[in-house]
Amino acid sequence: MITQTTLTNFGPLTNLAWKGLGSINLVIGGNGAGKTFLLKALYSAMRTMEEHQRGDVPFTAAEILGPKLHWTFQEDDVSKLVSRGADAALRFEMTFNEHDFNFTLERLAEPRLTVVNNAPPRSSNSIFLPAKEILSLHSIILKSRDNDQVFGFDDTYYDLARALLQQGTSGNQIKEFMQSRSDLKELIGGKVHYEPGKTRWNFNEGEDWFTMGVTAEGVKKIAILETLLSNRYLDTQSIVFIDELESALHPTAISKTLDIISRLAERGLQFFIASHSYFVVKKLFLIAQEKGMSIPVISANADGWAAADLKDGMPDNPIISESVRLYEEQVNLALK
Repeated sequence: MITQTTLTNFGPLTNLAWKGLGSINLVIGGNGAGKTFLLKALYSAMRTMEEHQRGDVPFTAAEILGPKLHWTFQEDDVSKLVSRGADAALRFEMTFNEHDFNFTLERLAEPRLTVVNNAPPRSSNSIFLPAKEILSLHSIILKSRDNDQVFGFDDTYYDLARALLQQGTSGNQIKEFMQSRSDLKELIGGKVHYEPGKTRWNFNEGEDWFTMGVTAEGVKKIAILETLLSNRYLDTQSIVFIDELESALHPTAISKTLDIISRLAERGLQFFIASHSYFVVKKLFLIAQEKGMSIPVISANADGWAAADLKDGMPDNPIISESVRLYEEQVNLALK
């Protein structure tokens, strides 16, 4: 697992330190706080670590990370990732299984990217699940990068589009994966599958099938996770980054999906979830209380970033405060 990270002068994250990370980690804050930015930074580092020394790849970690930052953050000049007005270099530090992965990016006439990777080769995969589903645009995402090589869909979308096409391997499925897949299919009432000849995804519901254009957004989003478990792109050592899990999902679907994530986390997967939903925070709080599970949370507020643990209680954050205020307002109206 990733156990700690520090980001300095990294875009909107001028000074963020987060230690004691667990199987499920929550990032909360309002729009523009830097939640997605943090997840993308961690994802870029993990994918660089995973591609470095894998197979016959001849590139150094810096040669992998540079393009990864370019395509993930969609910046022609990656030195623009250094915080505006900063008088020092961008610095990223991450500890993974007691091994360090650090990099610095200096904004010079020729940007200088220096990477220190002490981690051994890794066969497992990380994945980023964006706020929007990608099944409807799957072929367009692949074409925009494989053929056109243009900005539009960043690497979180492109990597996911490729991961969904991985061919599953034979062998016994992990018990927790089988149960999670079953629960996910029950939640959406069917299963998606890919038609190679037509390069499109369909949704099967019993004897009926539907194209992605007439399939609910929430169904498509949940089906993506089921597919990654089915084709074995994910394993018990994978790290999953989820941006705005609540997007397009109704409360019951959010609750059941988080229960599934909790089960997978207990089996070994690590999750980083970015959200601005009180419902997501409350559900994870209940999971932490019920299971006695540590769920580290870092929240953006007026004074910067504050770390807490849902096992110890609900964090002090504007999202929580506003939800409580609305509840109190409702009670006051009822008492009038």
